[in-house]
Order: sequence, then C-alpha cells, then structure tokens
Amino acid sequence: MARLYLEGVLKILENGVIGVKNSTVALPTWRKQVRDFVDRLSYPGQLVLIISAVIVGAITGGAAVLFIWMLAQMNKLSLLIESAFGVWGVLAFMAAAGVIVGFMIDRWAQEAKGHGVPEVMEAIALRGGRIRARVAAVKVLASSITIGAGGSAGREGPVVQVGSALGSTLGQWLSFSDERMRTLVACGAAAGIAATFNAPIAGAIFALEVILGRLAVRYFGAIVLSAVSASVVSQALLGDKSAFQVPAYPLHHLGEIPIYALLGVLAALWAVLFIKLLYGAEHRFDKWGLPLWVKTAVGMTLTGLTLLLLPGGQVLGPGLDLIGESIAEDFNLTLVLMGLLLVGKLVATTFTLGSGNSGGVFAPSLFMGAVLGGIVGTAGHMLFPEVVVHPGAYAIVGMAAVFAGAARAPITAILIVFEMSGDYKLILPLMLATVIATLLAEHLYSDSIYTLKLTLKGINWGRGRDQDVLQGVMVNEVMTRNNLETILVMTTLSQLKELFAHSHTHGLSILDEEGKLWGVVTITDMERALADELPDETVVTQIGTTWPHLKVAFPDESIGDALSRMSTRGLGRLPVVARDDPYELLGLIRRPDIIKAYDLALTRRDEIQARSQRMQELKKQDGTEFVEIYLKHDDAVVGRNVQSMAAQLPDDCVLISIKRGDKVIIPHGSTVFEAGDHITAFTRVDEAKTLFGSLHKMK
Repeated sequence: MARLYLEGVLKILENGVIGVKNSTVALPTWRKQVRDFVDRLSYPGQLVLIISAVIVGAITGGAAVLFIWMLAQMNKLSLLIESAFGVWGVLAFMAAAGVIVGFMIDRWAQEAKGHGVPEVMEAIALRGGRIRARVAAVKVLASSITIGAGGSAGREGPVVQVGSALGSTLGQWLSFSDERMRTLVACGAAAGIAATFNAPIAGAIFALEVILGRLAVRYFGAIVLSAVSASVVSQALLGDKSAFQVPAYPLHHLGEIPIYALLGVLAALWAVLFIKLLYGAEHRFDKWGLPLWVKTAVGMTLTGLTLLLLPGGQVLGPGLDLIGESIAEDFNLTLVLMGLLLVGKLVATTFTLGSGNSGGVFAPSLFMGAVLGGIVGTAGHMLFPEVVVHPGAYAIVGMAAVFAGAARAPITAILIVFEMSGDYKLILPLMLATVIATLLAEHLYSDSIYTLKLTLKGINWGRGRDQDVLQGVMVNEVMTRNNLETILVMTTLSQLKELFAHSHTHGLSILDEEGKLWGVVTITDMERALADELPDETVVTQIGTTWPHLKVAFPDESIGDALSRMSTRGLGRLPVVARDDPYELLGLIRRPDIIKAYDLALTRRDEIQARSQRMQELKKQDGTEFVEIYLKHDDAVVGRNVQSMAAQLPDDCVLISIKRGDKVIIPHGSTVFEAGDHITAFTRVDEAKTLFGSLHKMK
C-alpha cells in the first residue's frame, strides 16, 4: 500500500513538473491530481492531516524567525533615531509607524487590527476556519513595524495569527473539510506559540484551550506535531534556549502559600482591569469618525509619551528582556519603580492596541504579571524576611496568574511559564495562584481578553460548545405544544402508577382546578413515595414539586439557557410558561426537543458560515459596502416579515443579521421586523439609498 502511494506521489510530481515546464498540463489539473491523491490517502487514517500539520508548523517556525529578525531591524532603526534626535525623534518615528500600520490594515486586511487571536477564533466559529492568505503577510509587516518602533505589544499574537492563516490557506488549497480546516488553523496557532517562546507543550495546549476551546484528543496529535515542527525550525535558526534564564526558586516556607494566594487574587483584579481598559479604549477609538491611520498614529504617539514618565523605554515593546533580567537578579527593583512599570505598561498597551495597531496581549500580560508578582514578593520580603526569601519567585508566579486571569487559560499559563523559565520547583504555588486568578476573574467578568471582542460582535464563544450553539434557537421554535401530558391536583398515587405504567413519559405536569400549572411529578417522585410506603390515596400534591422550587422555561429565551437549567438538576423536561403569567402552561421542553433544536442550530451555523464566506467574496468587489440600519416604531417594515418586503428591496442586497436587544438573529423569510432592530446589510453603493428608503418608508 505504501509503495502504491509513493508511486502516486512520484507520478503527481512528475506530471506537475513536466506540465509546468512544458506548459502541457494546466496548473488547475495539477492541483486536482494532488487533491485526488489526498482523497486516496484519507482512508488509511490521519496521514494527510499529520503531514499538513508538520508543514504548517515548519513554515510557521520560519515565519516566526523572519518576524523576529524584522523586529530586530526595526528596533535598531528606532535606536538610531533616538541617538540622533532624542525622545522627540522617537515620538515622530512612532507616529509615522502608526500611519503606515493603519494604512496597511485599512487597505489590505482589517483582520490584522489589534491582537489577532479573536479574529482566528471568529474564523473557527463562523467560517469553518477560513482565513484570507493575505492576512499572514499584512500581520507580519504591521506587527513588526508596530512593535519594532516601540509599540507596547507582544510578538506571540501576530505569529499565532500568521500560523493560523498559513494553516487555513493550506487547508483551503487542499479542499479540506471544515473540521480539518479548524484543526490546521489550531496547528498554526500552536506552532506560533511554540516558535515564539520555544515552548511546544504550552503552544499545543494554547491551541486546544484558547483557539478551539476544548481539550479534545482527536486534535491533539496533529497539533503537537505542528508545535514540535515549529520548535525544531526556530531552534535550528535561533538556538535552543529558554526565553528566561532564571535561577531555580524553591518554595522556601509553607507560610508563603497565603501570600501566593493573595497574589492570585490581585492578579485576577489586575487582569479584569486590563480587559476593561483595553476594550474601553478600543471602543472610544472606534467611535472617532477619522481614518484608521490617524487613530493608529495617535495611539502610537500616546504610547511614546510614556518615555517622559519612564525614560529608557522600559514599557515599550514586548518588555520581556527587562523581566528576564529582573527575575534573574531576584527582582531587586524598588517598589516605586515597579509601580510605575505596572501602570505604565497597562497604559502603553491600552493606547497601542486600543487604537488599532497590530500586536499581541500575551507578552504585556506576562510583563504586568511579573511586575505585580515582584511588588508582592518585595513587600512580603520586607514584612516577613524569614518567610519570603526570593521576590523573584513571585514574579514568575505572577506572570502565569495575570495571563490566566486575562485569557482564562490556566493550563496554558502554567505550562508557558514553566517552559519559559525551566523551573519546576515552583509548580505548587504556580498552580495555586493561577487557578485562584482564573476562577476569581471568571466570577468578576465572564469574558476573557480574547472572547470579549467576539461577544461585542454578537458571537457566543462558551466552553460548552454544544450548548453554546443552541443560544441561537429559541424555546418557542422547538417546544412541544400539543398533546401535553397533564394530571389534576387530586390525582392519587394509585392512579399515578397506572398512568406511568401505560405511558412512555417519566414526568407529568400537575394542573389545578382552573387549569393553571401547580407543579410537576416524576417517576422518581412516585418510586420514592412507594419506597416510603405511602397509602394509595396519597394525592400527587404531596409528592410532586411545586412553586417556588419548580424549574421552568420561557418561550422567548434560548434553548441553551433552558438546557443549562435542566442540566443543573439532571431534569428530563421543563414546563414552558408565559412571562406575564408564570402559571399558564404553554408547552414542554423535553430531550427530543433539545435534539431537534441542536439539529436546527447546526443548520443555521452552516448557513452563517456560508453567508460569511459569501461576504468575504463580496468584500473584494468594488462599489459595495456594509450598511447599518436602525428601525423606528413608525417605519413601514415594522410588523412585516422579510418575505413580504423582498420585492421592495434592491436586487443586489443581502440582509446579514438583525441585532435585537442582546440577541443576534439570522433573518429568514418568516422573520418579522420589530422597532429597535439593528439591521446589518450588504449592498452596492449606488443602491444603498434605495435600501434605506425601502426600510425607513413611513407608515
């Protein structure tokens, strides 16, 4: 079998080379031969996916090395300008870098704006992992200019996005399925972390924990091999050394445990503050009615002004070199200087990335975590010198804790710091502080620094992906309305036994004399009553569940919310009641209804992916644009459905989505327009006025 495959490869290569050389075989034919060969290889296992993952990892490793080299050249240019023109020359250089970056992003790849990882997650959630090939090139150039010129951002986010784009490009070229495409995107992300920090294990876990949002075994092999491939390439070109060369700090005293726990609490608070400030700044910059290149230039200039507060540029760039040196010297900085570094890095990163410049949030999180840990360790050493001996140990733990609080990725945080420092002796306090930071940050703010951008776009990205996909299906779409199995409050235990014996249900709704919902009785309730030897004349109200202990669903909420309520107590059904009269039984949500809702949700998700892909194709056309339309109560379309308005809309017009309150609706023919709807549509520029007129026409 292997020989046949090898002969097939040689034949393909021979045909491809001869065809290209002699121009007798067209390139599409050569690509078709490759795809046919891929299909033949698919049956024996995951060989094609594994080979593709290794290729993506190797190319990403090379791209990471190129990116690091470009950063070094930009940094040299910045130092030359600073030596020749001083601080004001650096400010002018940073402003110019912002102009260039803003123009590049606005002109060629909007996905390269900001820290990049949310865009990768969005591609996985909505487009089956499809990312435009040009994103990789624009991201590398924009990020190297931003960070090399002094922007406060990390290099890992850009390399993650570059690797993901490369994986997606290869997957599209080979016509992979959406599932394999997503896997290759995750492989590229893992390779990016592995190559940037020389941390292949952490890279693989990052791809599973953050990018895919699930720790699935079936993806693990390809992702690990991609991370290893990237590390091999980067080590061959850059050398095999840890990101930090630090001494081995042990857990010196058990009394340090409460201090490490306190560090976890402070890390969670700082991480939440970082998330809110970063997206608050992004929101304010986005509201400016100015070209992107103006915003990015202003952001870089404001970042550069930190030089006036902290001469030497300690908070500019990734800043990990300063952290590595400080940890190696047991973080012997003063508390005042560390406080300035902590606040300065937060402000500088907020201005750099909030304004739309390109870079990552990984390194700034590690920087701020190290400084915060240094502050806690130094203060602890001053108060308890016999207990806290090494403040540098707290800096290492702080790095993991702040990143975990911001990204909600505790396993990645633990492994990345362990691999970067090579120090295993701190694993216990590292795990303690990281888990505390993650749990507390999750409690204080539900979204991570990566998922918040998706949430603001109306995209749900939860850890329970099957439940999350159900957020787009409403209860009233799938609930059982007819032939509801109910009993009256005076039904006895003996009658209940007969009903359960002759029916296939495990639960019945109890109605009072007026037909209102009293409660629910299940077969478990009956079995418990029989075990307690209650008399047959016992009425169901003595064994059933009534208000306020009853769990119910409402017709206008999502199936995902209802499923969450059911899973809490392991319920098999939920009564559906009206919001204005919670005692009025409208229907039931049962397990078959959940399955029906899941099928419907998958169908809609595929439709969203198809629409998103179509949108990407339309974006390439000149003379087209996206328009935002807000409906008022006196607009003619309010109360009518999409189908009835179709004839009045422009021919070249696509209704993308309708945001209604906190929900995002994918419009169908039966979707009814309501006052307050926020409609996103795609149309030709010359027909936008007609579209507005059709939807805003007065009644």
